[in-house]
Amino acid sequence: MAHILTTVVGSYPVPDWLARSPSEQALVDATRVVIATQERSGIDLVADGELYRFDFNHPDTNGMIEYFVRPLAGVRSEIGFSEWLDYSREAGMRFRTRPPGVVVGAIGAGTLNLKLPCMRAQGLATRPLKFTLTGPHMLAKTLHDRFYKSPSKLAHAIADVLAEQVKHLDADVIQLDEANLPGHPEEWKWAAAAINKVLKAVPKKAKAAVHLCFGNYGGQSVQQGTWGKLIAYLNSLEADHIVMETSHRPPEELAVFKGLRRGLGFGLGVVDVKRTEIEKPDQIARAIERADKLLGKGRVQYIHPDCGFWMLPRSVADGKIRALAAGRDLYEGR
Repeated sequence: MAHILTTVVGSYPVPDWLARSPSEQALVDATRVVIATQERSGIDLVADGELYRFDFNHPDTNGMIEYFVRPLAGVRSEIGFSEWLDYSREAGMRFRTRPPGVVVGAIGAGTLNLKLPCMRAQGLATRPLKFTLTGPHMLAKTLHDRFYKSPSKLAHAIADVLAEQVKHLDADVIQLDEANLPGHPEEWKWAAAAINKVLKAVPKKAKAAVHLCFGNYGGQSVQQGTWGKLIAYLNSLEADHIVMETSHRPPEELAVFKGLRRGLGFGLGVVDVKRTEIEKPDQIARAIERADKLLGKGRVQYIHPDCGFWMLPRSVADGKIRALAAGRDLYEGR
C-alpha cells in the first residue's frame, strides 16, 4: 500500500500575541510556532500558516485576496461610492460588502513579493514545505474591473504576474487556491487556461497543487454546486495533485472522483473545518478506508483538512492537526 501523506491546506489561527503587537520578529516567531506545531504532530508536508498576509481590517478572508491584489500595479484600493454600488450588484459577490480594489489600468507586479514569505518559511521548516497563493480566477472575480471589462482577460493578466513570482519560489509544493470557481463551473475553461499559466511556471524540483473548496468566508460556505461539474476542469490542470473539500460534502459525492485522469494525485479532505468538534483518529481512518474502497487502493495520496484553520480557536486547530497524523497512522497500521 502506498504511503499516504498528511498535509494542511494553508492557514492557521492568528496567535493573540501577534495580533496585539505585530512586528517582523513577532511574525517570524509565530510562523516558527505554526510550523513546529505541525512537525511535532506528524504532518509530512507543512505550511507557514499564512500569518504574514492576515488583514486586520478585513479578517473574513484571512487576507487571501487583499494581500495579493493591493500591491499590484493597475489596482486602486480606494473605493468610490458608485463603485461600491456597482460591485454590490455583481452576481457571486453578495458575500462581500466591498471590493478589495478597483482595476484601473494594466495589471503589473507592483510591490508584490512572494519570494520573501516563502524564504521566511523555508528557513524555519525541517520537513517538506508547501507554499500557498490564491489563484487567478478567484482574484479576478473579487476585483471590481473597470479596465479589462472581462474576467477572463483580467485573470490572464493576473496569471502572468503570479507565474513570474512562482518561478522564484523555493518550496517542495506550490499550491494555488480557488474558492470561487466551484460556484461558477461554467467558467472552467478560461479559469483552467489562466491557472495553467501559473502551474507551468512552478520550478521543476517542486510539485504543483490546486486546492478547491466551496468557500470559507468567516467559516461559512458561500458557493453552491457539486464537484461533478468540475471534473473536466480538474482533468485539465497542469498539476501534480489536487487538494479537495470532501469532509463537509455529501458522502455520495466522493464517487465523482472516479472520473479523475490517471496521474493526477488526489488529496482527500478528512477534517471538517466548519465544525469545532475534533475528529477522532478512527473517524479519519474510516474516511480513508471508504475512499480507498470507492476510488481504488493508492488513489488517495494526501489527507488534509477541507480548508484552512484560520477561523478556529488554536486549541481546536491543533487537535485537528494531531488527528490527521493519528488517523493516517491508524489506517496504515503504524
